[in-house]
Amino acid sequence: MNVNLNRILETMAGAAMAIALAAGAQTPAPPADTTTPPAAAPAPAPAAAPAAPTWSVGPMDISGFIDGYYSVNFNQPSNAANGQINQLYNFNDNTDEFSLSAAKLTINHDPDPVGAHADFVYGRTNTDINSGAATKNGNGDQGTYIEQAFLSLKPPKAKGFELDFGKWVTSAGAEVIEAKDNWNYSRSLLFVNAIPYWHFGVRTSLPVSKTETIGFQLVNGWNSVTKNNGGVSGVFTSAYVKPKYTLNANYIVGPENNNTSNGLRQLIDATLLLTPPGKFNAYINYDYGQNRNALEDEGNNALVHWQGIAGAFHDQANGKQAISGRFEYFNDPNGSQTGMAQHLYEFTGTYEYKWVEGLLTRVEYRGDFSNVDYFAKKNIAGGATGAVDQQQTITVAFIAFFGPKR
Repeated sequence: MNVNLNRILETMAGAAMAIALAAGAQTPAPPADTTTPPAAAPAPAPAAAPAAPTWSVGPMDISGFIDGYYSVNFNQPSNAANGQINQLYNFNDNTDEFSLSAAKLTINHDPDPVGAHADFVYGRTNTDINSGAATKNGNGDQGTYIEQAFLSLKPPKAKGFELDFGKWVTSAGAEVIEAKDNWNYSRSLLFVNAIPYWHFGVRTSLPVSKTETIGFQLVNGWNSVTKNNGGVSGVFTSAYVKPKYTLNANYIVGPENNNTSNGLRQLIDATLLLTPPGKFNAYINYDYGQNRNALEDEGNNALVHWQGIAGAFHDQANGKQAISGRFEYFNDPNGSQTGMAQHLYEFTGTYEYKWVEGLLTRVEYRGDFSNVDYFAKKNIAGGATGAVDQQQTITVAFIAFFGPKR
């Protein structure tokens, strides 16, 4: 295809040159003046610079990473008990075995004014974020291997306004899907249970001052490419950025019950990120969610809700080593998010060592504690599996990543 295009361009250029030469040959030269010496010809005017393109399809930035780990769960849950997983985890929930959390490839072109972005992901991460995707026929979307895919429009005279269409990860929460971009390796209880992974629809953002950017999105709800209830959700976002702190706020509202638009789900999410001078950072993240169930019987319109708060810190000791900690509380009084009514506490400590640029190791201890017997535990003596109120794990992870040089 490229060869044919080059030949076409060469042919067109040759034809244009031939026409120009022919036109010059058809214009007779004026007779020479032999009485006086010819005057010096004036210098030609400089050629006008070509106009800058209004948009382009390149360059495309390519980046990616591979994230693998080995996890030890001291409860030794069996496959029959819970699928041999670390409960309340995602992306690194397989335990007592080597596992691939994610292999990801990203292609990105910043809008100028048109842009495009696509993230392709394989591994446990793809299974977790796409297997529960709601569709009209009830089938999951795990076969797509697409984390994000959207087009962007950013008009040059629109004062920073941007419009995106497609699938993108949610703006809610203090953490992201990619472990390398978080302080801890495992994701928080709030990330797993309180918020969605991604949305599909249209989103906008607009800087309204030097410190604040607001946005609005119309989406097909939580983790949904298509809806079976005929209703869309609205997402309101705000990012207020100062040198020593950042405040992000999100409000999501819309129908999320299957096959009916009755009942709304609402989420309030706020994160305060503290960035004082030095190598120490911290954040506080709060989530409150509720869902009014569809009417089952006349007068029965139950309201379920959940909420939690998390605090974390990150200390970059030097260029190669860092330590992070996280503590959180999550309340699921109706069991709508975890499958059992309970109060949960979680503590995580993570040590990071960067071998070279693009390769790091994380060693993490995590403890999850409930007020009920929720976590599967193997009975060593009898070989059976019971339930206990706590779960403790140790995970060693290796992450290799690459991206464009800046």
